[in-house]
Amino acid sequence: MKSSTNQKIAKRLLFVGGIATAALSISCESLLEEEPKTIVSENFYQSKSDFEAATNAIYFPLRMVRSEQIAVLSAHTDWGYGRGSRAQYNDFEGFNPTNINAAAARWNSFYQGIRNANLVIQKAPLSEELTEEERELFLAEAKFLRALTYFDLVRNWGGVPLRTDKNIDEKDVPKSSPEEVYELILKDLVEAEMYLPPATDEPGRPTEWAVKTLLADVYLHLEDYEMAKTKAQEVMAAEEFQLVPIRSVDDIRQKIFGATLITSSEEIFAFKYARQSGQGNGLPWILNHPSTGLYNFGGAYAHYSDATNPFYREWQEGDLRKALWEMVDFGLGDSTLVNGKFSETQAPDNSGAGNDIPVYRYPELLLIFAEASARLDGLTEPSLEALNQVRRRAFGLDPNAESELDFVMADLTVEGFLDLVLQEKAYETQFEGKRWMDLKRTGRAAEFVLKNKGITISEKHYLWPIPVEELNFNEAMDPSDQNPGY
Repeated sequence: MKSSTNQKIAKRLLFVGGIATAALSISCESLLEEEPKTIVSENFYQSKSDFEAATNAIYFPLRMVRSEQIAVLSAHTDWGYGRGSRAQYNDFEGFNPTNINAAAARWNSFYQGIRNANLVIQKAPLSEELTEEERELFLAEAKFLRALTYFDLVRNWGGVPLRTDKNIDEKDVPKSSPEEVYELILKDLVEAEMYLPPATDEPGRPTEWAVKTLLADVYLHLEDYEMAKTKAQEVMAAEEFQLVPIRSVDDIRQKIFGATLITSSEEIFAFKYARQSGQGNGLPWILNHPSTGLYNFGGAYAHYSDATNPFYREWQEGDLRKALWEMVDFGLGDSTLVNGKFSETQAPDNSGAGNDIPVYRYPELLLIFAEASARLDGLTEPSLEALNQVRRRAFGLDPNAESELDFVMADLTVEGFLDLVLQEKAYETQFEGKRWMDLKRTGRAAEFVLKNKGITISEKHYLWPIPVEELNFNEAMDPSDQNPGY
């Protein structure tokens, strides 16, 4: 079944985009026939199928922006570099005019997703056809996605306009503080947690465990380590997830990030893509190089690393995640590294890869728990075991069996343990958009970028510029609302 593209697509979520489009039907035959309908507010937001279409429309802009978002964030790290127009990210001097425009496009995609979520949140309580259970589920899913999107916005732009279902018709919305943005994020997630189910028939829909994981991450960023630990523990205690066993680099590519993979035992939440033009993932093409044979359309090799970088040099041999990098000299020297985490040999075009983009996987949840627990309680056996499980799996070992590679409590201080967790997470989530956020959150970005790249970060590089169009046309904002340095 997995070998058939049509059958695979029928088993996964496909979304059609825009505020004014409806979703495809769920049958195998009609999934491949895109016939969007115009959404007329007066008679559209009533039935369950109406709200399924409206909810699916939230995903489209968020899916489309995700690959570029991850690529840019990876260039911000201590290990990643951008090539061509993306090379300017390597300077850590903030954005130039070209990249300012690209950042504005990402901003617009995030707010389109928020707009579509706000429509569901506003209209669902007014429907006379939805059951109470259906209404609660649609609201919970929309609030989860709105919270996830504002989490992306606040970490990259800082304070932003809070556009909600309450002010959906207002053009002019003032800039809110980061604290106010986080307040909405937590409110949405607490409400979503009450109604999202523990399981879903459609991979790609958020569950109770997805919202708890996002909450754990949000609390970690807010330095509320008690709540971060609690939410992580709730997911772990449910025993719904386990690390996928691997024995080779190819196992990573196929069993965790494979183009034909529907889901896995460690997937908590992911944006779903299909091997189809207009519904695929562009990240595999952005990252791959033609010489590796991992992508049938070659690849743009727009992001890369270097074997002379201490991040790579200090990475222990035998770690299968390190072997995802291959030496490819494309004009920048024979120490240039290209990443092959995402392999797709049957994509229909440059943006049609079937690989999903993980938002949260179980190994990250284990490391969130390990960090929060250590910061709250000091070094404990459960936190050490969480770290060791991720490490064992990376070397092809049984995650649940003690090994000679294990970190030992007697050799560690709390600070040393936190260093290990931070580094393990960097290895585990390469090209998932996590490292830059963690370095900023822990206040260690300047330290690691200087150590591994020899560069001092300009202060304005920590936040992206608010789009000029927002400042020009949103009369509740003015140039004084721009982030420092722009």
